[in-house]
Amino acid sequence: MRKTIVDNPSKGLSFLYNNVIGRIIIKPVVSNDFLNKFIGWLLSKKISCFLIKPFIKKNNINMDDYEKKEYKSFNDFFIRKIKSDKRTIRKEKNIFIAPCDSKLTIYKINQSSVFSVKNSKYDVLSLIKDKTIADEYKNGYALIFRLSPEDYHRYYFVDDGNIINNYKIKGKFHTVNPIAYDKFKVFKENNRECTIINTSNFGKITYVEVGALLVGKIHNHNVSKKIKKGQEKGYFMFGGSTVILLLKNNVVKFDSDLLKNSKNGYETVVKLGEKIGEKI
Repeated sequence: MRKTIVDNPSKGLSFLYNNVIGRIIIKPVVSNDFLNKFIGWLLSKKISCFLIKPFIKKNNINMDDYEKKEYKSFNDFFIRKIKSDKRTIRKEKNIFIAPCDSKLTIYKINQSSVFSVKNSKYDVLSLIKDKTIADEYKNGYALIFRLSPEDYHRYYFVDDGNIINNYKIKGKFHTVNPIAYDKFKVFKENNRECTIINTSNFGKITYVEVGALLVGKIHNHNVSKKIKKGQEKGYFMFGGSTVILLLKNNVVKFDSDLLKNSKNGYETVVKLGEKIGEKI
């Protein structure tokens, strides 16, 4: 039985996004590229190591799951690698896997290429800025994998295939906590990177990595055009972040508990490499 998540934002986020004064404060913060870069720079320095132990304690992180090393900075800790025996990548060609540890929701894309998240409507074109590709996902699915601070922040390819295109879209740095969904169209406003892949078993899949408050920097590896299932694609620096996968219709039959939870407004906890669906 997989665990479901009901949104329970911190008092700080609740103030910033559900309060008029808070939204006045947050506006320059999410738009300030210098501030975000400065915080990212600071968290990459040795002095930031003092933040590691309190972060581990607050988020109940089991460090026995991760490779042992001496961290050079907080960000060095944040992108720590998990031990290979702590995650199992399902290699069967017909099995569709989770690309990362996260909280998953699955949304149906309608004939107009629109899908709804909470009270916000998104069209695929505004998300990926490519009309030709966006039109291919009509009646398909948008899978939203939300990573919380305690999660393993590296993400992987879900199938063998070939990369067609990769590009960045500059934006803001809203939190990806669901509390922001009602007030801002986070996934079309935030910094993001898109990768379009022709996969061997699941058709054309588009990855969209979304950066977040305060830094949430996206780092994709310089991989060759040919990729393998279970190969690391990249990682997020500090800041809860999100991976969105766009899939065409009639390609994957998703697990029933995931669809039921998503329909009822719940996120489902999934782990990197686990089965979340099967090829139709």
